[in-house]
Amino acid sequence: MPTYLSPGVYVEEVESGARPLEGVGTAVAAFVGLAEQGPFNQPTLVSSWTAFADTFGGFVPGSYLARSVYGYFMNGGGNCYVVRIGDDGSSNGNGGRPKELATGPYAEIGRLRFAALDPGAPPGEYSVEVTEAGGDSPGDDMFKLVVKRRGEPVEEHDRVTVGRGKTNVATVVNAASKLIKIEEVTGGGALAKPDLGEVALSETPAPPVPAPRLSTDDYVGDVAERSGFGGLETVDEVTMLCVPDLMSAYQQGVIDLESVQAVQLAMIAHCELMGDRMAILDTPPGLNAQQVKEWRVDSAGYDSAFAAMYAPWIKTADPSTGDLSFMPPSGHIAGIWGRNDDTRGVHKAPANEVVRGAVSLEMQVTKNEHDLLNPVGINVIRTFPGRGNRVWGARTLSSDPAWRYLNVRRLFNYLEESILVGTNWVVFEPNDEALWARVRRTITAFLVNEWRKGALFGRTPDEAFYVKCDSETNPSEGIDAGQLVCEVGVAPVKPAEFVVFRLAQYSGGTSLVSE
Repeated sequence: MPTYLSPGVYVEEVESGARPLEGVGTAVAAFVGLAEQGPFNQPTLVSSWTAFADTFGGFVPGSYLARSVYGYFMNGGGNCYVVRIGDDGSSNGNGGRPKELATGPYAEIGRLRFAALDPGAPPGEYSVEVTEAGGDSPGDDMFKLVVKRRGEPVEEHDRVTVGRGKTNVATVVNAASKLIKIEEVTGGGALAKPDLGEVALSETPAPPVPAPRLSTDDYVGDVAERSGFGGLETVDEVTMLCVPDLMSAYQQGVIDLESVQAVQLAMIAHCELMGDRMAILDTPPGLNAQQVKEWRVDSAGYDSAFAAMYAPWIKTADPSTGDLSFMPPSGHIAGIWGRNDDTRGVHKAPANEVVRGAVSLEMQVTKNEHDLLNPVGINVIRTFPGRGNRVWGARTLSSDPAWRYLNVRRLFNYLEESILVGTNWVVFEPNDEALWARVRRTITAFLVNEWRKGALFGRTPDEAFYVKCDSETNPSEGIDAGQLVCEVGVAPVKPAEFVVFRLAQYSGGTSLVSE
């Protein structure tokens, strides 16, 4: 207090007692992957697709990063951070270019492209032959693929098909072959079984482009070196984490499924450690509903409230060429989360929303198949006649019923971060009843606003939340230890996931009531 020594009128500014507490942002995504240009392993803020193109270049074959960011902004996403990976860090005179996945000669059979993995292989050194499938009672759609080098068979892949699933020829060959890889060439119509015969890999490929010849360490990164998504620990604004290029690396045979699981587990661990963000996970391509469930339950037994998984893949147009192809949905989903937060609020489950830009889906999930996937936390994208492709699930990967729904976990992330940021003024204040009352007023005013927005369940604020900061939560021993404890309880709204209308026959007429 100032000291007054002479008569006069003095004006003092005093605090009103309660300080406004503002909500933090809830929809800032982070993307990790390969780009055409731009800084390596440096989280860079991007506010529009034009800003991304100026910094990181355009669409790169063999990478889903640019297309995912494009889908993010198309679906209503706002600011995001981009981390470009791929710099090998060596001094081999490559000018800091990313590691590359160059391919050798190739040949196309129908809509399947067979390419030699050795970029130095001369044209004609390798060939592929399609013959009848072996074994007992092969299916009509099965065939055997023989890989030859200089006319001599060196690999055989029997009983493969062009259908989706574990027997898909691209899935089988890309996972097992050391000599070739198979890609689906975009075009109309369904894939057809290739004709019997032999074709030489003689077409000269285009110059190699950046592609994910990366290890799990490149994706995960290191906090000290600020690389991968580990470097995102320095960016407090991030609330969503997407790594779409993880699946492109798997498709091209650069990493296996165990490496995919390792990276996704690291994503979940990162989000749990930070406590203010969620991982949006993609499923491997080419799986049917039962295989997706097996991947989720048996292979990737994740259990976390800080992660969500979406399936199936979506078919979108490449804006640079106009060709249609499948891609993981995580980038589009992140945009939907942002759109949902802007229009309704973080308390609204980000579901029953149209996936903008999705022409079709890799797999049409039926009602019975959805009954298998929803209980294990896989959020399905489904096609509804006249309503487009919509997100039809809003669950986390947690086995705890309290954290089953996405909007509940994200609401708590928002409330916790908002209270954390908005109450820094309390630190080093005199820890007495006056301070406790100011803290109660500040947090109560904030939660009343959230209740009015519909984020909390209850007819009155007293039913929706409570704030307790008094001598009971702050005993003398706690005060002596320099602690101020404020207990806050909230009742979040839950989504109406199962809407049931009970209909019964009713005999009309006037009911008779005895006097």
